[in-house]
Amino acid sequence: MQRATDSASETNATPRFQSSRLPLAGAQVGETYLSAAVLLLVLAAIFAPALSASAWPIPHYVDSRSWFGLPNAGDVLSNLAFLALGVWGLVLLRARPDAPAGTGWLFMGLILTCVGSTFYHLAPDVPQRLVADRLGMAVAFAGFLGIAASERVSMRAGRVLVLLMMVAGPLAAWVARDNITPWAVVQFGGMALAVGLALTRPRPGALGVPLGGVIFFYVLAKLFELGDATVFEATGHLVSGHTLKHLAAALAAWPVISTLRDGRVG
Repeated sequence: MQRATDSASETNATPRFQSSRLPLAGAQVGETYLSAAVLLLVLAAIFAPALSASAWPIPHYVDSRSWFGLPNAGDVLSNLAFLALGVWGLVLLRARPDAPAGTGWLFMGLILTCVGSTFYHLAPDVPQRLVADRLGMAVAFAGFLGIAASERVSMRAGRVLVLLMMVAGPLAAWVARDNITPWAVVQFGGMALAVGLALTRPRPGALGVPLGGVIFFYVLAKLFELGDATVFEATGHLVSGHTLKHLAAALAAWPVISTLRDGRVG
């Protein structure tokens, strides 16, 4: 009788022993795939054909109206949305030690984007100012990729990816003064990586940030950017597509802020 009891105990213990290792094994597999994807992006940024920045025309923004002496008022003032969402996020983050890796950098990046984009849009005909605009975006983007990796793979993967992107993103933004290829890889390749992560299941214990919501607002911002003049005409010159691009891009932080505020754990 005692032998049967011991045997049953061992049988019941085995699944628990194995299941305790499943999340770890899953994380290791995810980290392997993530490392391979990042390596491909790095190789593409280094070895893909260079796209000369001089071959691309200086962007022309359709709404150049001034307001109380402020040039390009719509594109300048809309950057305040980045500041508002960034500060709000940092305030909420103080009470959330369980936040994914990179969350703080996302919000800091939004604040830096407000500063850099404002500086750029005050004189957008000066191409050198575009670097300041992209630097803030690079920091915010690094933060978002860190969140995505933390939510879907592991906190360790999120921390490592943040560090990598905090180097690669600003470096690509700086190099884009002459060669746009690394910046294109960081922005579009990085977003493709985020989409891939969003299509996987959240890891056990993840905070539950809706990555799809962040990606939706990013895509919406890109559409507004491409339709700058179209939106301006469609709204009877009320607002331009680029102004709405800033608002949509800032709202990409809303799904993260909403999750921090609600306090749900997935």
